[in-house]
Amino acid sequence: MVIILVKVVKAPGSATIINAISTGFGSAFGIDLNITAEAKFSGCGINCSSDLGVDSKLMDICVKKVLNHYKIAVDNDLEDLVENLDFGTGEGIEINTKSNLPLGSGLSSSSALSNSVVMACSSLISDAFCLKPLNDFELINLGIDASLEAGVTITGAFDDASASYFGGITVTDNSKRKILYQDEMSDFDILVFMPDKESLSGSSDVSRMELISPFVKIAFDKALEKDYFTALTLNGLLYASVLNFDNNIALDALSAGAFASGLSGTGSAFVAIVDNDSIDGVKSAWSSFEGDIIETKVNNVGTTFV
Repeated sequence: MVIILVKVVKAPGSATIINAISTGFGSAFGIDLNITAEAKFSGCGINCSSDLGVDSKLMDICVKKVLNHYKIAVDNDLEDLVENLDFGTGEGIEINTKSNLPLGSGLSSSSALSNSVVMACSSLISDAFCLKPLNDFELINLGIDASLEAGVTITGAFDDASASYFGGITVTDNSKRKILYQDEMSDFDILVFMPDKESLSGSSDVSRMELISPFVKIAFDKALEKDYFTALTLNGLLYASVLNFDNNIALDALSAGAFASGLSGTGSAFVAIVDNDSIDGVKSAWSSFEGDIIETKVNNVGTTFV
C-alpha cells in the first residue's frame, strides 16, 4: 500500500514579557512571524532542510524524538533511524521549512521551529500508522527536549514554546514546565527592531543575568498582576543593561508613544507594542538607529495546520 501524506504546520514566534533565565519564571506572547514546516515520507533516512540554509541539527533531533516516542527508531544513529522502514513512497522522512521569523534574535525561532516540526512529523506518523496522536503538552515537551539536546536554549524556554504553541500570553514556571495562566493579548501592532550585526554586543552570560534576579522578580510580579506593559519594559531594560545592548532603542520607543518596549529574550531584537496613533512615531524614532524595522501583529492563535 502506498501512503501519500503531507503535513504542513505553521508556528509563530513570540516576544518576551519576562525572560526566565535569571529566576526560572517567564512570560511571552505570540507574534505573527512564523516558521512553516512540511513533513512527508520521501527518500531514505531523515532529510531536513530550511529555506534559510541553517544547520538542520534541531530539526533532525525533533524527528528523532517523534520516532522514538512511537518506538519506530531502529537505533540512535540519525543516519539509520528509518532506513529499514517501508513507508510506501520511500524509506525516510523529509522536512522542509519556510520562515519569515528572524533566527537567533530573541523571538523564539527555536521554539517555533521545534513546535512546527514536531507537530507536522507526529501527525504524519500517527495518521499513517493509525497511532494515538500526541497531546499538546507532549508536543511542546518533545520540542523542548530537542532544543535542550541541540543546545539552542538555556532554560528549555517553556515560556517561549508555550506562547508559540498556544498563542496569546503565557506566564510560566519554566523549571516545572507548568503554565501558571494564559491570557489573550489585545490586537496591538508590534514593531520589532533588528540592530545591524555590526552593532551587536550581547552575550549569554548567565552569571550576569542572575545578578538582576531580584529586580526581574519585581517585573514578574507585574506580569502576574496582568500589568504586561510594565513587566515587558522593566524586564527588557534589565536584561539589555546586563547584556550590553543599547536601551536607548526601548527608551526612544517609549518616548514616541509605545505602550511598552524592551529587549526580547537575550537579543538582539527589541520589540515595541504600539497602536495606530504611535506606530509612525516609534518607526521615526527608530530610524536614527542602524538596523531594520519589522511590522507585525499579536498572534493569539498559536501553532496550526495549514
